[in-house]
Amino acid sequence: MTEWYHEDEVCWVADCEVCDVPMVVWREHGPTPPDEAVEHMVARLTEVADWRFGEGKWSLDRVMRQIPDHFHAHARDPDWWYRRFSR
Repeated sequence: MTEWYHEDEVCWVADCEVCDVPMVVWREHGPTPPDEAVEHMVARLTEVADWRFGEGKWSLDRVMRQIPDHFHAHARDPDWWYRRFSR
């Protein structure tokens, strides 16, 4: 089961099953949410990533590689790539 951290009417934050890092997903479908929704989502992801990795010890990745038509973003710590392939 994937770890879930946050859920509200705008988004949800859970661990990405592929990357094993927290990701935020917009509840609406589409690649370009309004600025206020992006701010809300990044703030929720920041809270989780700071708790999990430590403040300033992660980076925001907004590149939507595998699902380019549905807004989402990942919080990546420096070890995410190693963890992905060491499972």
